[in-house]
Amino acid sequence: MSIFTPSPPPQGVIHCVGALPPCPSSRDGAYRGHHQEDDEAGGAGQLLHLHDQDTDEAKAGFPNWPAFWALQFGPFRCVPAPGADGRARATAGRPADEEVSSDSETESPLLGRRRREVAEEEVEETPQEKKLRLAKQYLEELRQLEEERAEEEEELEPADLIGDRLKEDVLEQRGRLQRLVAKDVQPPDPARIRVLRGHQLPVTCLVISPDDRFIFSASKDGSLIKWEVDSGKRLCVVPGGKKGTEEQHMGHASQVLCMAISSDGKYLATGDRNKLIMIWDAATCKRLHIFRGHRDAVSGLSFRKGTHQLYSASHDRCVKVWDVAENAYVETLFGHQDIITGLDSLSRECCVTAGGRDGTVRLWKIPEESQLVFSGHQGSIDCIQLINEEHMVSGADDGSLALWGLTKKKPLALARQAHGEQDAQGLQQPYWISAVAALRNSDLLATGSHSGSVKLWKCGEGFRKVEHLLDIPLVGFVNSLKFSAAGDFLVAGIGQEHRLGRWWRIKEAKNSICIIPLKQKTTASSPESPGCPWTATVPGATGAGHSVPVAVPPIPDAATTVVSRM
Repeated sequence: MSIFTPSPPPQGVIHCVGALPPCPSSRDGAYRGHHQEDDEAGGAGQLLHLHDQDTDEAKAGFPNWPAFWALQFGPFRCVPAPGADGRARATAGRPADEEVSSDSETESPLLGRRRREVAEEEVEETPQEKKLRLAKQYLEELRQLEEERAEEEEELEPADLIGDRLKEDVLEQRGRLQRLVAKDVQPPDPARIRVLRGHQLPVTCLVISPDDRFIFSASKDGSLIKWEVDSGKRLCVVPGGKKGTEEQHMGHASQVLCMAISSDGKYLATGDRNKLIMIWDAATCKRLHIFRGHRDAVSGLSFRKGTHQLYSASHDRCVKVWDVAENAYVETLFGHQDIITGLDSLSRECCVTAGGRDGTVRLWKIPEESQLVFSGHQGSIDCIQLINEEHMVSGADDGSLALWGLTKKKPLALARQAHGEQDAQGLQQPYWISAVAALRNSDLLATGSHSGSVKLWKCGEGFRKVEHLLDIPLVGFVNSLKFSAAGDFLVAGIGQEHRLGRWWRIKEAKNSICIIPLKQKTTASSPESPGCPWTATVPGATGAGHSVPVAVPPIPDAATTVVSRM
């Protein structure tokens, strides 16, 4: 016997008390039952007693009996029926999926009345109230953070810092924040470029931890290394194994082509030619999980900022979405006509991909399951990165460097033969662009090739122009580039071969990680625009947009102290 407690009926609605209506699937035509007024609740609720002799048999004859009674009497919950002694009847022999009370004895009338009174007083939080509460919590956290910073810097009032921080957050979310730092970058001293060696074969990919303290790199030899930026020491080394030993061996057993780190620095993801995605604890380098599902080499990985949602791209021409925290696969997106060579994402629920020789860059809108297609390169698009939420940069093997706006399907700016030309077997061919990097929400870019140098670029006003700044000499294939979050150094992954093949081999190159310090000119603020190192990109009639100064003083933290004012 079970007891069902319906919800209190709404005013103006009378619940029938007496014999229960017949169950349409019961063998004897009806189950006997009755209602009993709940005196403990002051008559507000009712108890529904089912007197069937065999509840399991009843459920077998009419498997949808809970829905049936819900339609007749409203929502109810299932609790053990009391026996003759007032104690709850044992639930032995009940099906495992049946909901039962966790209490072994019935409550006293006084305790039950008090609990119901408390439950009635509790009101569910509306969406508007939740938004207001979260906004207040966010502002309080900002206030505490900025007060601490103001005490250290002694520059601005806390209230001003909060307002400035909110303005910056809004501009960043809209993709209109642009720190003007490129014009102040000076050529680095070659003697200060640090070279870290540890991989036996060419370095293919690398990432920097969100706090700029560590570098993770991977190689064609399948190895994974965690470096400390300040000392250059190897903190953790996961060697590569032989093919087919992934289950027994901790690391990869084939070439690692891509990696990504979550914005909280908790998870590291790596993808290899053996179609596997491995999830690691970034602090301990312990492998946590393996994702399977791609049908070819995994060539691109990126965590959505602020979440543990992971996007992956593959040579099988599809994009997959994973939930790393739940170790779960979410969905697959199709569209590219050739192998996908690169992928990137920021805080929006979307990602961008480079489609190799199909000649397209694509923006994937995950919730809508739709995509935008961009075209402009003549060769295979081999690398891509978002600059902010509205602009991105890509490089191709035709030597071109392209700046894109998400509102226009053609490049906003295009630099052809960005790294010059090479003499290949008597033919003049452009140097391939093998890596691109962008300092987030700024006008500073970096590109790599095998031309003997890394090039730094400045994005013009509204990202409608790209200008060459300076060269940093590096010998070998630049297979990966990443700016630190603070913008005070650039890391390059160097190899004797291209990360995707063995078309050339530069013997004099060293398979290594290079940490390049970036100097900033110390310039005073101009009297016309004090404290205004950023601009906001405002969409124009052509969709490309133009930039206007935004009076947002820099936040005195590690992420902006290297940014000189205009």
